[in-house]
Amino acid sequence: SSGINAEWPLRPGYRDYVDISVAVATPKGLVVPVLRNVETMSYAGIELALNSLGKKARDGALAIEDMDGGTFTVSNGGVFGSLYGTPIINLPQSAILGMHAIQDRPVARGGQVVIRPMMYIALTYDHRLIDGREAVTFLRRIKAAVEDPAILLLDI
Repeated sequence: SSGINAEWPLRPGYRDYVDISVAVATPKGLVVPVLRNVETMSYAGIELALNSLGKKARDGALAIEDMDGGTFTVSNGGVFGSLYGTPIINLPQSAILGMHAIQDRPVARGGQVVIRPMMYIALTYDHRLIDGREAVTFLRRIKAAVEDPAILLLDI
């Protein structure tokens, strides 16, 4: 969503490019390198670039430029078992998406309690640039894509 892709306060405004910062665990701690121009990549290209960036981070080969200038951050604490948390915005970005562990949970479906895999996601955003409607719409799109990956692949 273009409304989520903004910066504040250093260079206020919405961006027409998407540079996503991705939290990566390394032996020396967490780093947040940037995957640049994501809007021009295919899903396979994004996956390859993420793998390459992750390897570069774990090998300790990142330069300062590799971690500068992201417009949005994705953090996946779920790989460490995090069930829920509130991610903190990395300035000058205006939003960060936190994804958490998938666990079986009881849910109501058709009047019955059933067990389903559930994952909590959290979006922290700056209200000076993003309103609640835009944020909730973005989260609903993420939810739909996680539940049905064909939405991403077919760009529905």
